[in-house]
Amino acid sequence: MLAAPDKSGITGLVLAGGEGRRMGGADKGLLPLAGRPLVAHVLARLAPQVDGILISANRNLDAYRAFGHPVLPDTMGAAQGPLAGLHAGLAACATPWLLTCPCDCPALPADLAARLLAAAEAGQAAIAVATAAGKTQPAFQLLRRELLPALEAHFAAGGRKLMAWCREQGAVEVEFPDPAAFRNLNTPEDLAALAG
Repeated sequence: MLAAPDKSGITGLVLAGGEGRRMGGADKGLLPLAGRPLVAHVLARLAPQVDGILISANRNLDAYRAFGHPVLPDTMGAAQGPLAGLHAGLAACATPWLLTCPCDCPALPADLAARLLAAAEAGQAAIAVATAAGKTQPAFQLLRRELLPALEAHFAAGGRKLMAWCREQGAVEVEFPDPAAFRNLNTPEDLAALAG
């Protein structure tokens, strides 16, 4: 187990701005799991790893604000995907590093920040991305705040894919031992299976 990083250098960003199409348009972060909204589970796993938390959301803003963290709507236009949420997070980030995770992965690794930061520093990389069982998880990334202008340029050039952005910035990939930690709940069946 890696030593915990200095939390004062890391802000967490929960990506909750999606349209939830495979959930019938539901706001996934607010769906109940074990008596609490999904996002509450994510916040509980993320909070010990970071100095502060931001939430990227585009609807039900008051419901997200009730968790006690700043809520950031996208400023890059409607339905622009997770890079728009990442942009809002980088623009508001006051620490050197921003750690992102989606709102529908309630079992995210307790050592996500530690592993990603160690790899980024060892590789002198501006972005580190999680992988598990050979599958890259670009919504779980740690990136330097000063990448905001590069992200804006990528966006202006038409880029909308998280993984393409990460590769463009020379991201290092970090293998995690438990693929289940990255299980996201995209459909009602996924939610029911985890709840059951």
